[in-house]
Amino acid sequence: MERTFVVLGALFGLIGVGLGAFGAHALSGRVPASDVDIFETGVRYQMYHALALLAVAVAAHHWPGWQTTAAGWLFTGGIVVFSGSLYLLVLTGPRWLGAVTPVGGVAFLVGWLCLALAALRAG
Repeated sequence: MERTFVVLGALFGLIGVGLGAFGAHALSGRVPASDVDIFETGVRYQMYHALALLAVAVAAHHWPGWQTTAAGWLFTGGIVVFSGSLYLLVLTGPRWLGAVTPVGGVAFLVGWLCLALAALRAG
């Protein structure tokens, strides 16, 4: 699992940097400033959790178990749902997508809890 989470973290980081540049250069002046802020929130949380996936890869080496693996998949799902819904909301316009975003946020929270439990279980 370590390699899987390193690859996912690196790819999400790569995509996050590209989307951050896109948001800063292509969206400014084309969408309302509030939408640029929403897009930037998606990028920010994607980058935080791309780095968290790298930490999960290290944790999976030291503390293998279902909690560590769950943390990695929850962070992955959280990026797709939380950040992805914000990107789609800004780029396509349907405001109902904002109702989906908290599901990704919950995935992030549960992922962090699983990572903490993995560390506590190992101690």
